[in-house]
Amino acid sequence: MNPHATTIITTSLIMGPLLTISSDHWILAWMGLEISTLAITPLIAKQHHPRAIEAATKYFLTQAVASALVLSSSIINAWQTGQWDITQMYNTSPCMILPTARSIKWRLAPFHHFKPEVLQGTTTITATIPTSWQKRAPLSVPLTTAQSMNTFLMVTLGLTSIIIGGWGGLNQTQLRKIMAFSSIAHLGWMITILTLSPKLTMLMFYTYIIMTSTTFLMIKLLETNKVSMMMTSWTKLPMLNATMMLTLMSLAGLPPLTGFMPKWLIIQELSKQHMCFTATTMVITSMLSLFFYLRTSYQATITLSPNSTSSPQQWRHKPNQKYYLTLMIMLSTALLPIVPTLSTII
Repeated sequence: MNPHATTIITTSLIMGPLLTISSDHWILAWMGLEISTLAITPLIAKQHHPRAIEAATKYFLTQAVASALVLSSSIINAWQTGQWDITQMYNTSPCMILPTARSIKWRLAPFHHFKPEVLQGTTTITATIPTSWQKRAPLSVPLTTAQSMNTFLMVTLGLTSIIIGGWGGLNQTQLRKIMAFSSIAHLGWMITILTLSPKLTMLMFYTYIIMTSTTFLMIKLLETNKVSMMMTSWTKLPMLNATMMLTLMSLAGLPPLTGFMPKWLIIQELSKQHMCFTATTMVITSMLSLFFYLRTSYQATITLSPNSTSSPQQWRHKPNQKYYLTLMIMLSTALLPIVPTLSTII
């Protein structure tokens, strides 16, 4: 890609979400969302093959619809209230349109269908951007308007996303599609607690970014695209392959790993709000997601050296040293001891 185009796209990827996060005006927030969408679309399509073009088209059209809904809800709110402040969302019509736009932006169920195809049609590194940094801008708007949102609607969307995310990933063999459904399930946890404790939503979001970025980087270094390829990945980087199991278990939310921490606090908060049925349903439906995490971990570790497999082994090349990966793995697996400190803050 042209260096000038790369510079413009990178700058837009950084400035778009920051503009949305720092603005209290609906037009500025909408501009930040649009800048972010227009910046990521060329990166998805840069491979120049039909699958990538299809993924970029699906991403752009769905994000354009979501941005149009955000703009229409803000215009209706400004027409009724006479102001463009994001925090002033008390009218019925904008409060009904805005959750739909947020669901499309976040790729929540039932607006999740395009996300697995988008991640499958792009590269592993590019897929990391829409699953991590790109979610920061759409998250800032509901955090600002959390007090005006319907708790029952948010809980319903969250439970639906957890179920769809777990159910959809059961029969997947492509790692990027598995990570897409994993993202849908994690977003369900975030949206469920959004109106009750926005700080817990932020904690869940940042821990999810750390874990999913680490997982995508491991997939890139191991050069694996399918679950079946995990059986021979130990021939390239045995230690990294073994560590990936811990990261996947952390994404599944198993103690004593990092991924258990935000889910534990969310369940605790729901219990304090006398929503024990919701908390129980979330825990039970999370077992669906746990299955494909365990299946992937099983494929990655059951054939560790010196065991043999019937699959052809690959040459082990000297890898490029990624010194920051050690810190990312530690953050993805060992943050549970700071729960008491976080509990006092939240």
